Amino acid sequence: MADGIRVMALSAWFGQNRVLRNVFANMVPGAVTAIIGPSGCGKSTFIRCINRMHEVVPLARVDGRVLLNGEELYGPTVDPVVVRRRIGMVFQKPIPFPTMSIFDNVAAGLRLTGVRDRGRLHETVERALRQAALWDEVKDELAKSGASLSGGQQQRLCIARALAVEPEVLLMDEPCSALDPIATAKIEELIVELKRALTVVVVTHNMQQAARVSEWTGFFLLGELVEFGATRDLFTHPRDKRTEDYVTGRFG
Repeated sequence: MADGIRVMALSAWFGQNRVLRNVFANMVPGAVTAIIGPSGCGKSTFIRCINRMHEVVPLARVDGRVLLNGEELYGPTVDPVVVRRRIGMVFQKPIPFPTMSIFDNVAAGLRLTGVRDRGRLHETVERALRQAALWDEVKDELAKSGASLSGGQQQRLCIARALAVEPEVLLMDEPCSALDPIATAKIEELIVELKRALTVVVVTHNMQQAARVSEWTGFFLLGELVEFGATRDLFTHPRDKRTEDYVTGRFG
């Protein structure tokens, strides 16, 4: 079985401001890892370091090691574009390409990799939309604009777009924060389904959501990974007083 993501001694900066400090974590396939913590604690920066999006920001830098199935992702010969293809990202606000159809939104990543065969594109778009639990809702409207969908459908469209290039890992940064409870429930069901094929990491401010969808949880505070462990243990028997204070609502 694949190793998933291993993070060792990871630190990150924006200019002179150190926002992550010496993080160690292991995110395994076949499970969902939730990342929790108050606003500004480094959760989003952490997952952006995993797929090398952090370095896109001017003056941002990373130190430490990130391994995907045993392969160094920050090695001198590693292409960051290839890393981002292997490690997909879904953002807080769903952003379909507004001038593109539903079909073209999902096919966009494939076309960037040089795929032109119409049959393969159709096959992949259908597979990705089915994986994202959206196919039955849009199969007769693939030519419509992606922006015409509801907020929850747009988020699932963005998930389908990420899945179309067959990533090994899916990172999700607050994927439900802009959605209503019904759409949130659909995304949570999808997260649980996706772990069968992928390593899934979900940043969430919602501790109930973390408890519902994840097997493992990491708690960040002020750029430090305070505690990482089985979700049930972290919520019921936290080892660190800071974790206990956060999950019981004493601060946050």
